[in-house]
Formats: sequence, structure tokens, C-alpha cells
Amino acid sequence: MLQQVRSYWLLLGIFLLTTSLRAQKAPQEKPRTTRILFLLDASGSMNAPWEGRPRMEVAKSLLAKMADSLNTYPNLELGLRVYGHLHEAKENNCEDSKLEVPFGARNAAAIKKKLQTVQGRGNTPITYSLQQSAGDFPADRTARNVLILITDGLESCKGDPCATSLALQRKRVFLKPFVIGIGAEKEFGKQLECLGQYYNAADVKTFRSVLDNVITQTLQKTTVSVNLTDESGRPVESNVNMTFVNNVTEQPEYNYVHYRDAQGKPDVLDIDALQSYDLVINTVPPVRQQNLAIRPGKANVLTYKTPQGTLGLQSPNLTPNPYGKVQAVVRAAGNPATVVALPFGTKQKLLAGNYEVELLTLPRITRRITIKQGQETTVTYDAPGTLNIVTDLKGYGSIYRLNDDESQTWIYNLPEASSKINLPMQPGAYRLVFRTKTSTGSKFTDTRNFTIRSGQTTSVSMFTK
Repeated sequence: MLQQVRSYWLLLGIFLLTTSLRAQKAPQEKPRTTRILFLLDASGSMNAPWEGRPRMEVAKSLLAKMADSLNTYPNLELGLRVYGHLHEAKENNCEDSKLEVPFGARNAAAIKKKLQTVQGRGNTPITYSLQQSAGDFPADRTARNVLILITDGLESCKGDPCATSLALQRKRVFLKPFVIGIGAEKEFGKQLECLGQYYNAADVKTFRSVLDNVITQTLQKTTVSVNLTDESGRPVESNVNMTFVNNVTEQPEYNYVHYRDAQGKPDVLDIDALQSYDLVINTVPPVRQQNLAIRPGKANVLTYKTPQGTLGLQSPNLTPNPYGKVQAVVRAAGNPATVVALPFGTKQKLLAGNYEVELLTLPRITRRITIKQGQETTVTYDAPGTLNIVTDLKGYGSIYRLNDDESQTWIYNLPEASSKINLPMQPGAYRLVFRTKTSTGSKFTDTRNFTIRSGQTTSVSMFTK
């Protein structure tokens, strides 16, 4: 027996040691590759002077320095596409665009060499170049594809670069592009803002700083912590689903269930700052925060008030319940849209506020309630009674509720095949209106008033006329 115990503990120790070693050797997630495609305008207008030098020369010089500075970054590949440099403007060539340097790691030398030979000559086929860039990026769904367009002019080939850019973003060919307008007027920029994140580099110094800023956004780590609070700003809410939605493509980029540690601090999330987001906090009803103010390369803390209470739906203590399973429909006060539909016997967290709860009893009951932070509001209904129509007739009939002001409200149509039914109903005063299928006029309609009491059966019979 002692030997068996020793063998058991020895095997358990080996198992735990093996499990620990496997955990330690678990493969780490492979870093994502970032690919930056420089899309350079080499149209004839790029030969215009800019602070004493042609715009083309300034752009090539700064791009060469930028490529040099990026040459040692890990998991980074650069590419260069140029347009307007192969044909003269008079040729009106709208397919003058070429991938001059394909993507590759540490290829700054190839980019600098090619830039030395590029001269401004022709048109500005931005749309065509964007379309062609879709084939420049390798088929890699895990990569971050970045496009940086440097231009001093607008589309000259009757294309729609804005629609093309959006379509390629939706296909996830590249992220929201950077557009740098050099030597441009403000009105020029307004026409290019739809392409992506637009920067107006009105002078050489600004152009240099914009390039640096774009690269910083592309390569530096950005984090976001989401703090969910009650009305007083206390960090008490958590365990809520959150969706970061790309507000250009309307596609979800990240889905998380909110977490808060033992000290009450929300955890830190890695977010790609190259996209712009709306945050949908999936409380009931949801809260949508538009255009999140995320600073690239920083540790961002976003705070939103999402106070929640609980709605409890409690059935009367009846076994079995004559209704079976009763549902309730919840709407925000003054809003006809359904927030959530729930069966009785359940509880549901709701955003603090005023609601209407419609109970699908017979007749339906509407209750106005207020949900308060951290509190439970209970909704129930009276135990039903039963209507028993003992006459077995084919015909047409309806049941109406009798209101306090002596008006009536329709609540139910009898089946045409037979008037004989047992129907659970809420306590109250009612009216039955019925005409047989074989009767020869409206004057043969039969009317009966009756009362339903909790837990009791009310029998109603009709005359045959």
C-alpha cells in the first residue's frame, strides 16, 4: 500500500512538472508585420518651386531620409509606388503609375536609388494608383498595411479617389491612409480629407514634422483603458461587452468583455491608432461613443458613465401557471423601439433610467418603472383567473376589456372553429361579443359581460339565435 502511495505522488509530480514546462514553452504570438507603401506624386506640378527648391526634390530628399531611419526597425517592410513620372502631361496618360520598389525588409537603399531617378512629368492619376496599390500589398491578413500618399494636386483623370479609398479600406487592403498635401492651400485639403487622415504641409518644416508624426503613429504602441463608472463617477461597472467599431468602414475591429482588477483598475488594451473608432458599450440599451479621442503612441484612459440597475420579472406563486411562460417587452420611456424581451422568472441588468415594461398577459399590462444604479426593481402581475366559454358554436367573436370610463378595449378574437375555450386572463371586467356563422344578420349578435377573479374560473354561455 505504501509503495502504491509513493508511486501515485511520483506520477503526480512528473505530470505537474511536465505541464509546467509545456506552459513555459508555449509558443509566443508572432509579431505582426507592418508594411508602409509610399505613394509619391511625380506629376508636372511637383516641379514648382517650394522655398527655393522644386517640390519634387524636397519630397524625395525627406523620403530618402525617412527610409534610412526606418531601415533597422524589426517586422517592418517598405515599398514605393510613383505616379505621373513615366509620361508627359500632354500625353494625358491616366495609367501612369508603377510600383518602383516592391515591399521588402531593410530596402532603404533600393528606395533611395529609385528616388534619384524620379522626375516630375505627367498627370495625377490618384484613383488608378490607389486601385493598383491593392495588388502591391502581399496577401497577408495578419499584416498592418499602411499607405502614405504625398501629393500637391487633385485627381486629374476623372476618377473618384475617395470612393476607391473607402472601398479598399472595407476590403482591408490597407488601413485608413495618410494624405500629406505639400505646398497646398486649405481648400485643396478639404477635397482630400475623405481619402484618410489629411495633413497640410504648407512649408518644408511642417512637411518634415508631418512625416515624423505619421511614422510615430504607425510604429509606436498605443494602449487604451476604458473606465466605466456610475453617475457619481465611481469606478464600479464592469463585465460589459465592448466593441471598437471602425467608424470609416463600420466594421468591428475589437470585441472585449470589460475587466476590472481587485484594485478597481480597468485593464490595458492594445489598440491600433491608425484607425478611428466609435466605442459601443453593450449595456442594455447600448451606449455609443463616437470618434474616440485616442492619442497615438500614448497610454489612453477613456471614462464613461454607464450606471446599471437590475430589472427582476417575478411571476405570481402559481403551480402550474395558467399562462405558461409569460414574456415582457422592455422599452425606454418615450421610445417605441424594443430594448429587450425577457421571460418572467429572469433578471436583466439595464442602464439606469426610465422604462416601460409591457407584460404579455391577457390583456397586456404596461408598467412604468425607474431603474436605479445598483438597485433591483421587481415587476410582477396579478394571478390570473380563467374564462370558460361552455357553448360550442362556430362563429365570430371578440373579448373586450371594460374600462373605468365605460369605454371598451379589444383584447382577443375567438377562434372561428369553436367558441368553446378555457382562457387564462387577468382579473377585471370584460365583455364578450359573438355572432354565429349561421345567423342571418348583425342583429343576432350576442353580448355578455363577465368578471374574472384571481385563481377562479368564470363560465360564460351564449344563446343560439
